Amino acid sequence: MPADIEGNASAYRLADLGYSIDLDHASHLLAGETRGRSRPARLEAQTFQIRNPPLFVSLGERPLALGSLRTTAALSAHLYDFGVCSMRLTIEARGVDWAGFVALGIAFDSSADVEAALEAEIAALAKRIAPAIERPSIAPVREDYVVFRLNLPFQRADDGGLGSAFSEDELVTLLLREKRALAPAARRELLANRFSYYDDDLVVLTWDNALVVEPRRDDTDVEFVLEFANAQLLEFRVYDAELDDELPALYDRIEERRRAAFTRRFRPLLARLQTRVADITEIVERADNAFKVTDDVYLARIYRAALELFREPAWRRGIDRKLGIFRDTYSMLNAESQAARTELLEVIVVLLIAAEILLGILR
Repeated sequence: MPADIEGNASAYRLADLGYSIDLDHASHLLAGETRGRSRPARLEAQTFQIRNPPLFVSLGERPLALGSLRTTAALSAHLYDFGVCSMRLTIEARGVDWAGFVALGIAFDSSADVEAALEAEIAALAKRIAPAIERPSIAPVREDYVVFRLNLPFQRADDGGLGSAFSEDELVTLLLREKRALAPAARRELLANRFSYYDDDLVVLTWDNALVVEPRRDDTDVEFVLEFANAQLLEFRVYDAELDDELPALYDRIEERRRAAFTRRFRPLLARLQTRVADITEIVERADNAFKVTDDVYLARIYRAALELFREPAWRRGIDRKLGIFRDTYSMLNAESQAARTELLEVIVVLLIAAEILLGILR
């Protein structure tokens, strides 16, 4: 590792701003601060199908304090049509050695000021683009991710391993903020997701951090796919939490409606259930289908590994299971309503027959 290295650290904070965002309208509202739609630049990215690429917004620089260090950070955002805002704060690291980069990265990753700044900027941007947001409401769930980047060629060992550039212990310190030595098995498991396409690049993924070693400064495709994976994960977490909150409320509403009038007592609840299931199914499918991979290329492997690492399939299965409960409840209540109407019709028929008999007797 050279004594003077160049790189950066980017903190991402993602929030759901509403049901959806009209990106063209948002671009008009933000005027000169937008930089158009973002797409991966590599040739292999042609295998990606991005239904509605996110809108990139450049928000200038902000002062930032990391302990005793005073610096400036570049602020930008990506807006996704399925309602997500990904705010990014980036600090540059120049003329430091590896130990200095690790220390800077840890201070940046653990800074409460970074989190507070990102949260404030999300609220400010949401207010500015409110007319472009359908059903605006900032969800309480957040997704945070930090990417450390070195703009230099990776020096691989003869056996293809990490070599002398930096050891696994040093990666553990940077990516996991663990100062104590991990057991070899735990270290291998935590740092198992490593990828390289060229001989001079490296990507290491963990649950909430990543290291990107890439000598081509304008190549930010890895960061793009990692951010997209985080945006999709956020949507699944947001709607999973909403379903968790709604299930107990649903049971309470069912009991309330059982005490209502004999007919049509479930009609408002059935309409609400049908609308809610349709809404959540649509937005989850929109997020899930926003980024599709048609070939097993390098960036696709990183994207799929990130989704697996974030446990996205488990979140998706949880949503599907809870939506299944809503659908089963709808079917049960609908059947109960149909049975109630049938019983009412039978009572009416019996009463009509009895009335007819009574009238015949009176005549």
